[in-house]
Amino acid sequence: MATSTCSVLSISLVMVLLTTFSFPALAQLSVSFYASTSPSVFDTVRSATRSVINRDGRMGASILRLFFHDCFGCDGGILLSGGERNAPGNVDMVRGYDTIDSIKAQVDRACGRSVVSSADILAISSRDSIVQLGGPSYSVPLGRRDTRTPNIAGARSDLPAFFHDLRTIIDIFQRKGFSEREMVALSGAHSIGQARCSSFRDRIYSNTSNIDPAFAVSRKATCPRSGGDGNLAPLDPQSPGRFGNNYFQALMNRRGLLNSDQVLFNGGSTDSIVRTYANAASAFSTDFMNAMVKMGNLSPLTGKGEIRTTCQRVN
Repeated sequence: MATSTCSVLSISLVMVLLTTFSFPALAQLSVSFYASTSPSVFDTVRSATRSVINRDGRMGASILRLFFHDCFGCDGGILLSGGERNAPGNVDMVRGYDTIDSIKAQVDRACGRSVVSSADILAISSRDSIVQLGGPSYSVPLGRRDTRTPNIAGARSDLPAFFHDLRTIIDIFQRKGFSEREMVALSGAHSIGQARCSSFRDRIYSNTSNIDPAFAVSRKATCPRSGGDGNLAPLDPQSPGRFGNNYFQALMNRRGLLNSDQVLFNGGSTDSIVRTYANAASAFSTDFMNAMVKMGNLSPLTGKGEIRTTCQRVN
């Protein structure tokens, strides 16, 4: 549980050493960034994250999605009211803003206000959500500051969409410096979470070539041809709510919920990667951890910006 005094982070939780990586931004970010100013930040965020997931089983995946949609910038921009959260790839797709605000308040009580950024809290809580749902732990470099100006144009152009084809998805990730293998590993985040009927309706009603017919019928039960846009279905039909490599096994069985999922295994250049992860959970876990650290260090805001008092508005 979180305490009102600062305690040293247990090294046993750090599964991946920073020396494994060689990203330029790591010179600016550090796991020990708050060692003297807020050494209980990891313990506090972990406790708070566990509590919210225990109350709302969907929230872990929602926090992870928030991080993904923020971390093609990693500056807390998506948390601000208005702006990025109203972009097509975020509206009705992302939730958990109040949850991050609540975790931020607990961190502030533990170690003082205006010390830990909202962007850093989101990064830590994303890792803790993965662990809470059965996934691997990894180190989280810190030191990000919160932007005062959301990147609305980037939110509109940089995020992959559920209807994208494989080439488009590869191009989006390559522009951010990710290889095809890293892109597929990060896509494994869809082993948890749910999607709205409106995002997979076309796939289950119009697609007949790369979808398992029985799977399509099962999804139609809660996703009618019209109406019910907000009805939810698990992204991973085999083990919803548990992080793991079953997502890739589902793709091999043509049971990917979104078009952007199934294109990863549809006779293209990423088929072999999906097959590797489906057959080797350890390979997926290792690559996912490495890719998450890399994504968390995409152009972080350091030295500028601010430490927000409330995550959803500038000071």
